[in-house]
Amino acid sequence: MKGHARIISVDVFRGLTVMMMTLVNNPGDWGHIYAPLEHAAWHGWTPTDLVFPFFLFIVGVSVVLANPNREPHGMKIATRTMRIFLLGLSLSFFSKIHVGDWEGAPLLAIRLVYTALVFALLVGNYALQKQFYVALGLLIFSLFLCFSGLEAFASVRIPGVLQRIALVYAGASCLYLFCSPRVLWGIFISILLAYWALMALVPVPGVGPANVEVGTNLAAWLDYYLLPGHLWITSKTWDPEGVLSSLPAFGTGILGVLVGQMLWTGGAKELKKVAFLGVILLLLAGAWNTVFPINKSLWTSSYVLLSGGFAMLFLAGFYHWIEVKGVQKGIKVFQLFGANPMLVFFFSGIIPRAFNMIKIEEKGLIAWLNSHGIQVFFKDPYVASLAGALVYLLIWGIILVIFDRKKLIFKV
Repeated sequence: MKGHARIISVDVFRGLTVMMMTLVNNPGDWGHIYAPLEHAAWHGWTPTDLVFPFFLFIVGVSVVLANPNREPHGMKIATRTMRIFLLGLSLSFFSKIHVGDWEGAPLLAIRLVYTALVFALLVGNYALQKQFYVALGLLIFSLFLCFSGLEAFASVRIPGVLQRIALVYAGASCLYLFCSPRVLWGIFISILLAYWALMALVPVPGVGPANVEVGTNLAAWLDYYLLPGHLWITSKTWDPEGVLSSLPAFGTGILGVLVGQMLWTGGAKELKKVAFLGVILLLLAGAWNTVFPINKSLWTSSYVLLSGGFAMLFLAGFYHWIEVKGVQKGIKVFQLFGANPMLVFFFSGIIPRAFNMIKIEEKGLIAWLNSHGIQVFFKDPYVASLAGALVYLLIWGIILVIFDRKKLIFKV
């Protein structure tokens, strides 16, 4: 595979993951989520629980493909890390922005103008040094607001999906530059064992023995200790993208780097090895699950192995089908979503927030559109919810077709 500009199967896998992430984050009706689009309540997993780690895995693979010669790009890595992190933080800031007593359309307009400005600054293609200083300035300003004591920003959620992607990208990029594959495997194994030891053996201050239950585990304690008031809104005492659980998430990114190196240097010759390792990881995940349960919210070591194993099998399958067999039919839609992943994810978060500020019959606009434009055609509310999610995905598909024809690609 050496010397090729791109590995199309990675783009396809990324596109499929972005499409699934869009469905999961916009299920149509939050009160009646179609079962396969629902996360596991706590321990265990559903297909939905594979989406986020798939994306982190692809981040690791892409680190290799973007820099196969391992050239040092410190400022580029730092800038991209801050930009991705800030896009995620901007989603949290959106509903916290207030101007006096403004509400309704005027307030929505202000929030949208702020969001458009931030997005333009963070995805704009201008001199790298300027990108770095703009991102650094925005990061300092945003964190200052979070910890300034101002009531409006006292509960801004700091962790998040894009924030974790940013940190994993930074860690995977740095390790890739300075570590051999053998060392990376050692770091990967050490991370999983260290996280298991912390969660299974270290007593939880103020709670008691180590445990992996909701809100009483070591990861939850550390989240609340370090970021009180700035956690997941639903719980306020812990965060599924929290501090300690980001450690094993680095493992997911490292696994992507390792597979990326295998495919770039060995190509089709490495496919059997990638698939074989994927199966081994699944077996190890099943064994480890008996003592350290598979759990997305805690990103347990067994969960890293499970999601990593599936990611390796999926990518190996796509690679064989597309790169080896040369099958190209039907992949365009995935490439469209894979070309603008940050655009889709960011505005899939902004659009529902904006539409929910528009009230019709005391309902947010999305809820009103669902109840009057989709639910009326279905008896089963869960099927109606799925239809709503698919309609939303279709709308994004149309937008991305237009962007593709105009050659518009937004990169962080």
